[in-house]
Amino acid sequence: MAELLLLFAILFTLIAMGAPIHISLGVSGLMFFVAEGLPLTAATQTIVNGTNSFTLIAIPFFIFAGHLMNEAKITDKIFAFAKALVGWMPGGLGHVNIGSSVIFAGMSGAAVADAGGLGAIEIKAMQDAGYDKPFSVGLTAASSTIGPIIPPSLALIIYGVIAEVSIGELFAAGLIPGLIMALALMVMVTWYAIRRNYPRDTSFSARQAMLTARAAMLPLLTPVIIIGGIVSGAFTPTESAVAAVFYTLFIGIVLHKTLTFASIYNAALETIKTTAAVLMIVASAALFAWVLTANQAAGLLTDSLLPVSENPTLVLFVMMGIVFVFGFFMETIAAITILVPLFLPTALIAGIDPVHLGIVLVLNLMIGLLTPPVGMVLYVLAKVSNTRFTDCVKAVLPFLVPLVGVLILLIVFPQITLWLPQKLYP
Repeated sequence: MAELLLLFAILFTLIAMGAPIHISLGVSGLMFFVAEGLPLTAATQTIVNGTNSFTLIAIPFFIFAGHLMNEAKITDKIFAFAKALVGWMPGGLGHVNIGSSVIFAGMSGAAVADAGGLGAIEIKAMQDAGYDKPFSVGLTAASSTIGPIIPPSLALIIYGVIAEVSIGELFAAGLIPGLIMALALMVMVTWYAIRRNYPRDTSFSARQAMLTARAAMLPLLTPVIIIGGIVSGAFTPTESAVAAVFYTLFIGIVLHKTLTFASIYNAALETIKTTAAVLMIVASAALFAWVLTANQAAGLLTDSLLPVSENPTLVLFVMMGIVFVFGFFMETIAAITILVPLFLPTALIAGIDPVHLGIVLVLNLMIGLLTPPVGMVLYVLAKVSNTRFTDCVKAVLPFLVPLVGVLILLIVFPQITLWLPQKLYP
C-alpha cells in the first residue's frame, strides 16, 4: 500500500508541476523500477507491448478520416442538414449544434475533433443569430462529448483492447446512450430557449430538408459503412477505419473535388501529431498500469469495495466516483489505460458487465474533458472561440447537469446500454 501511495504522489506532483501526462506516467513507473532494483529492459518491453496491438491501428485511420472530413468541408454540409432538420425548434441553432455533433460522431469518434471541426462553425452561427456567447460555447463543449460514445469511438477502441472486450459490442452499446445524451441536451436547450426567448432559426421545409440531405448524403453514409461493416462481419474495426479513410478520399477528391494534395498533406500531418501523442500516452500508461498490477492494486480495491457492498450498482457508483476525480487531472486515454486493469477484476467479481463498464467509464471521462485543469475540449474551444479559459469553464458548468444525469441513469439501468449489443451479438 505504501508503494502505491508513493507512486500516485509522484504522479500527481509531476502533473501539478505542469509535466506532460506521458512524462508524468513514464517517470513515475520508471522510478518504481529503479527503487525496486528491477531491470529497465523489463520496463522497455512493457512500454513496447502496451502499443503492440493490431486493433490500435484503427486509431490513426479514424483520426485521419476525421481530419480529411474537416479539410473537405464536409462539416459545412452536416451543419446545413442539421439546421434544416431541427432548426425550426425553439432555440433552433442549439438543437442544430447537438444534431451536428450526433452526425459527426459517427465519422470522427473524438470529442476534440468535434470541438475543433464543428465548434468554430457552430459558435459563429449561434452568435450571429443572437445567442449569447457563454451559451454557445457551453453547449458546443457539452455536445462534443457525444462523439466518443456514438460509434466509432477512439476511447472505446482503447478500452476494448485493454479489457479484451469485443469492439463491435462496445460500438453497439454506445449508440443508445449517445442518443440519450443528445436528447437530454436538447431538453435543456428548449428550457433555455423558452426562458431567454431564443428564436426558431428557420421554418421547417421538407424541400429544404431533402436538398440538404441530398448534399450531405454521401458523408452521412460513412457511419453506415463503418458500423454496418463491423456488425455484419464484413470487416474488423481496424479495416472499417481504413474503409472510412478511402471513402472520405473518394468523396473529397472525386465527387466534391474539395480535397487537394496540400489539404491531404495537412490532414496527414495532423494525424501523425495526434497519433504520436495518443500512443505516447498509451505506452507510458501501460508501464504505470504494470506497476499497479505488480503491487496488486486491483486486489486491494476488490478487498476494499466488496466487503462494503456486493451490490453491482453501488460498486459501480463508487468506481465512477473515483473516475470522476481522475477526470479532473488526467487525459482520457491515460485514465482508461490505468483504471481498466484496476477496475475490471473487481467489476467481474461484482457481476458488472465489462461492456457496460466501458460505456459508463468513457462517458464519465468525457465529462472530465469539460472540467479544469486538464479539460482538453475547453482549451480547444477557448482557442476557436477566442474566449478566456476561465470563461469557458463557467459557460460549460450548467451543461454538466444533463450529462451527469445521463451517467447516473446508465449506472442504475444497465440494460439501456446492454440491450442493443445483446440483440446484435446473441
